[in-house]
Amino acid sequence: MAERLRAVLDTNIVIDMLHFADPPAHALLGAIERGVLGCFTDQHCLSELERVSAYPQFGLARPAQQALLARYGNLSTLCDADGEENYSLPRCRDADDQKFLILAARCRADLLVTRDRQLLRLARQRNPAPPYAILDAEAAGSLLIRR
Repeated sequence: MAERLRAVLDTNIVIDMLHFADPPAHALLGAIERGVLGCFTDQHCLSELERVSAYPQFGLARPAQQALLARYGNLSTLCDADGEENYSLPRCRDADDQKFLILAARCRADLLVTRDRQLLRLARQRNPAPPYAILDAEAAGSLLIRR
C-alpha cells in the first residue's frame, strides 16, 4: 500500500465535504476514512470553521454545527504551532488565508485542498514555490484515485 498522503483542507472544502456532501469533496472524506489521506488542522482553522458553520446561509442549527465540528475533529489531526515559525511561503493576498499555507508547511502536507481562487493561483508561484501541491477537491480526488 502506498504511503498515506498528508493534507490540509480549507474551511470551504470541509463545509462542502461534511455539510453539502459535494461529490469531489465527499471523495476526500472516503479517502480519509480509508486511511489513504491524513487530514490536519489547528486551532485557528477550527475557529474559522466554527464561525463559518454558523453563517445563516448554511442553515445549521447549533447542534448541527457542533456535530460538524466534532466530526471534523475526529477526522483530522491537530497540528498547532509549538514555537516560532519561519517558512519560505508565497504570500496570499487575503491574509486570512495565509493560515492554511502555514499549517500545510507546519504539518509537512503533500496537499492543500481549496476552492479559493487566490490560493489556487499560488500553486503556480515559483519564488518562493509552495512546498506542497495546492489543488481543488476534484484534482485532489483524481490524485487519490491514482494511488
